[in-house]
Amino acid sequence: MSYDVLVVGGASAGLTAAMYASRQSLKTLVITKDIGGQALLTNAIENYPPFEHIGGFELMQKFEQQARNFGAEFAYEEVLSITHHEGGGFIIKTNNKDKEYSGYVLILAFGKTPRDLNVKGEKELNGRGVSYCAVCDGPFFKNKKVAIVGAGDPALEAALYLKELASQLYIIHSTDKPVGSEESIDLLQNKDNNHKISFISNSIVKSINGNSKVESLTLYNSKTKSESKLDVDGIFVEMGYVARTDIVKDLVKLNDNKEIIVDKYCGTSAKGIFAAGDVTDVPYKQAIISAGQGAIAALSAYNYIQRLKGKPAIKADWKSLANKNSKTW
Repeated sequence: MSYDVLVVGGASAGLTAAMYASRQSLKTLVITKDIGGQALLTNAIENYPPFEHIGGFELMQKFEQQARNFGAEFAYEEVLSITHHEGGGFIIKTNNKDKEYSGYVLILAFGKTPRDLNVKGEKELNGRGVSYCAVCDGPFFKNKKVAIVGAGDPALEAALYLKELASQLYIIHSTDKPVGSEESIDLLQNKDNNHKISFISNSIVKSINGNSKVESLTLYNSKTKSESKLDVDGIFVEMGYVARTDIVKDLVKLNDNKEIIVDKYCGTSAKGIFAAGDVTDVPYKQAIISAGQGAIAALSAYNYIQRLKGKPAIKADWKSLANKNSKTW
């Protein structure tokens, strides 16, 4: 499938880039394992104008919806490789073996990506019951049995969301007691939820089992030194985030911290590749800064495409799109 702009990453930088690119009538695809990135780690953001107080989940939902409103498309997949297209542009292959995506311009905005379990069956069943985004995939598991593996507030917040959808919810953690917000733990352990929510302590996932989809998990209990099988329809991995730039190390220059080096236009060392957000060498890792970089990257990408077509570049994005027939600036 061919696009003008391929955005890798679905948080502040990537979603803003998608919005700005789409506003310029560029066919834009966002490829990401989840929506929100590290913003999902916090219940309270108090330094993002114009919100005095907003949850990270809610803020990222607004980002996503605005990008969609302008026409951005989404593929909830994991990028496996990025290569140059013989005719120009780039080709991205993902864990969805049936598809590959091509585009004139690439915007790298993946920040830190969800950490894998690295167990048997995880990659094979990714997208077939294995998910890294409760918000993205939760509705597919309505009235089904699901497990969450992880610790801390990300896992608890995913559980609070999924408990309204799943028929049975298992929260798997390696500690004696759940770790994270006491308020969230109390809500999940409320007696009204006893019939559908179970905490499985001192346990780790050894393998994810199934043929064409997730059917069960093999768990190992560190106290009893025993293994057990848990029948589920899906598993949500909430193991935190990690920076992974190895996939682009042969495409763009990285600094000693493996961050992508960018200029003031969010351009990288490679033509047609721009970068934004926590994945870059900009020292301040804040949602508002990532969003700003996303806007710069998208406008730079638009100008890059304009130059390829021999057309004039722009310096602003003030046009009104309230009426699709409007030409007002």
